[in-house]
Amino acid sequence: MANLRDIRRRIKSVKNTAQITKAMQMVAAAKMKKAQNQALAGREYADELNKVLVNLKENVDEEAHPLLQQRSGGKELMLVISTDKGLCGGLNTNLGKKVRAEASEDAEYVTVGRKLRLQIAKAGGHIVSDWEVADPVPFADAKPIAKFLTDKFLSGEFSTITVAFTNFVSTLTQDAWISTLLPIEGSKLAEKRGYEGVGKDVIGETDKAEAMAKDYVFEPSPEKVLDTLLPLYINFQIYQMILESRASEHSARMVSMKSATDNAESMIKDLTLDYNKMRQAAITSELLEITTAMKAME
Repeated sequence: MANLRDIRRRIKSVKNTAQITKAMQMVAAAKMKKAQNQALAGREYADELNKVLVNLKENVDEEAHPLLQQRSGGKELMLVISTDKGLCGGLNTNLGKKVRAEASEDAEYVTVGRKLRLQIAKAGGHIVSDWEVADPVPFADAKPIAKFLTDKFLSGEFSTITVAFTNFVSTLTQDAWISTLLPIEGSKLAEKRGYEGVGKDVIGETDKAEAMAKDYVFEPSPEKVLDTLLPLYINFQIYQMILESRASEHSARMVSMKSATDNAESMIKDLTLDYNKMRQAAITSELLEITTAMKAME
């Protein structure tokens, strides 16, 4: 059974841990607010870009552009966006399970974030390339990743490019998603994505009709505009997915650190109660010994 000194040491140790988790909670909360604002700011732009492409694809032959061409067979290249640091709950674990469940057997990987890169390498997955992204996320960091993936697709080395990331829903909810990046499916341009609505609901008929009703004038031609817009679309998709993952990371870490702080404070209360009980028992025992000794001396 622990003595008073052991309990005092445990209380001091838990208090030190609580101070650390509280500080990490405050830091994560500050970063979370910035990351959430950055992620939310891009959603409206992404939605409008989709509407333009919905209108544009009706004026061109989808199979005429290499980024729209569907290919049979071939290998899958998956971009996996995870975190560099831990202490963010089950965020990376859930994404890792999603990747293992849905990636093809011969899939190869491009990684952003150290955590799942280590998991994939340990499981024997072939990592083609690894990238680092700053925090906050600059758009310039997403462009070379998008170009790398596009070049791999256009070279014919891979027939499908997918992205595994964590979609930010709210501070308490983050969902693991896998979305097809290339080839771009014309029908999916009208989909609401997780961050714009991915995998949830399709744009309503009113929104779709609104996109189609706008009388765009494409100069010099729809094909030339498509050549410019599709790379921009891919760049922005990757940028937005990284933003969603980063907002999810800081939100999950803030919640995890708050939970750890609350648990530490609860443990401190329990240990303090045990300490006081043991101290009171020790004092009572000493008083009984003194009283007994006094009785014996009478």
